[in-house]
Amino acid sequence: MSEKQVIPEQPTLATAPRPAGPAAEAAALDAADGLRAVRERFVLDEDTVYLDGNSLGALPHSVPPRLAEVISHEWGRMRIRSWDESGWWTAPERVGDRIGALIGAAPGQVVVSDSTSVNVFKAVVAAVRIAQADAADGGAPARDEILVDATTFPTDGYIAESAARMTGCVLRPVAPGEIATAVGPRTAVALVNHVDYRTGRLHDLPGVTAAVHAAGARVVWDLCHSAGALPVGLDEHGVDFAVGCTYKYLNGGPGSPAYLYVAGALQPRFDSPLPGWNSHADPFGMASAYAPAAGAVRGRVGTPDILSLLALEAALDAWDGIGIGTVRAKSLALTDFFLRCVAAYVPPGRVETVTPRAHAERGSQVSLRCASEPAGPVMAELIRRGVVGDFRRPDVLRFGFTPLYTGFADVERAARVLAEVLRDLGPDGPGDAAAGSGGPVSAVGPAGDGAPAGDGGPAGTEAGPR
Repeated sequence: MSEKQVIPEQPTLATAPRPAGPAAEAAALDAADGLRAVRERFVLDEDTVYLDGNSLGALPHSVPPRLAEVISHEWGRMRIRSWDESGWWTAPERVGDRIGALIGAAPGQVVVSDSTSVNVFKAVVAAVRIAQADAADGGAPARDEILVDATTFPTDGYIAESAARMTGCVLRPVAPGEIATAVGPRTAVALVNHVDYRTGRLHDLPGVTAAVHAAGARVVWDLCHSAGALPVGLDEHGVDFAVGCTYKYLNGGPGSPAYLYVAGALQPRFDSPLPGWNSHADPFGMASAYAPAAGAVRGRVGTPDILSLLALEAALDAWDGIGIGTVRAKSLALTDFFLRCVAAYVPPGRVETVTPRAHAERGSQVSLRCASEPAGPVMAELIRRGVVGDFRRPDVLRFGFTPLYTGFADVERAARVLAEVLRDLGPDGPGDAAAGSGGPVSAVGPAGDGAPAGDGGPAGTEAGPR
């Protein structure tokens, strides 16, 4: 299958008749999988089940030759000319439009720039400024409150607190399911994660957005765990701002730049708190006074990270001909099948499913809480046996399912090995299964767990430019 071939939308695979036994069912589901051949677009080890694409996506085969060309020719021979002749200068908007197609944004609204954390800061401060200006123009009470998802990835909370201090607001953490009722006349902006990074719970983007707007406030969505895994519909649902990383389901690579979505209607009012020279209307005029550029270019700050940006652009070639609806259908089929396999293989009471079972409330990962063992040793042993996921202390195992390259046989093997590990590490097992394995399974994280640490640690973790 060529990379340009269009893959038709596929029905949910879980609707097919199920053969007896998980292994036979996996074989039947793989045979019916319309995305099966897409796996060949990625660099993967056949002896390893990689279920950590929700932390770092696999390397697409399209990236190494493209980077070699950029380094040897565009940088090596063309040098400064490449800013114009190789399209370096316009890459943030060009790549932004490609990401926009995956998150439901029309061209001209997404720019690739900086890290997720920096883009959260830009979006939240700009949203507060717009909301406060609206209140002043309408003679309404001052909007001096920022709502933040109480279960958010920590950096979003840190950034929101700093933005609140900077804008004279009060920060109020609220459970995501309560934001629609918590938003009020003093709320300036709500910052919400689309998918919870611990549990994989998918939050109600259309409903929350509508409720925030009905209260006269603005909303910023963090799409780190949903972009590339499920439909988002930013334009369709009237989202104001959105941010996200590109190294998870978009497979942009470690340190790949993040993106910022600014709805077209708000772009003339987007007052960035980081007005760098790259977002100037005349960046090479070198004027002492700042004049913002038009459109999504206002989201730029400094010189783009060209090597990482062009690696991301090449990585997005893996999406050629693929509809996000097909990806979502397979994601749900994969996670459904994993839950069935866990139920079939793992003895009752050893793990508890944390991720919602309802499709409308599930992202593309499954989180399991260990009933009697800490999650770290369990995941360390899983990795040693060739099943790579990650964990969140103290007791949550996370398994991410990337439909572009994860197969149903991978899922069956992961659940079967999990059952074996829990048996071997349990009170009736042969003791510490990792002991005597010949060395550590991964580097020690910042917390000193001796196994994949939390966000920001090494192998099996969610390390990246938040």
